[in-house]
Amino acid sequence: MAEVAVTKMSSKGQVVIPSEMRADIREGEKIIIIKDGDQIIMEKASKFDKRLKEDLIFAKRTAEAFKRYEKGEFVEMSFEEFMKAAKKW
Repeated sequence: MAEVAVTKMSSKGQVVIPSEMRADIREGEKIIIIKDGDQIIMEKASKFDKRLKEDLIFAKRTAEAFKRYEKGEFVEMSFEEFMKAAKKW
């Protein structure tokens, strides 16, 4: 399941990856950043080739979902309803 966290960019363009999100990232490890419109994906360089196809599919689904959101096509549901629907994905 995907994890979500909130961070912000400093005046120098630096972004802190929240500690719970960087548990398996070592200091100095290279990170790939993919930008598609307003969407940004960060990927460990060591895993990039293996997961590129999966990440591109995820990016496409996210972009499609955001377009539906902008059109007002989202529905409100409880956490339990969301988890039930998410298992179908």
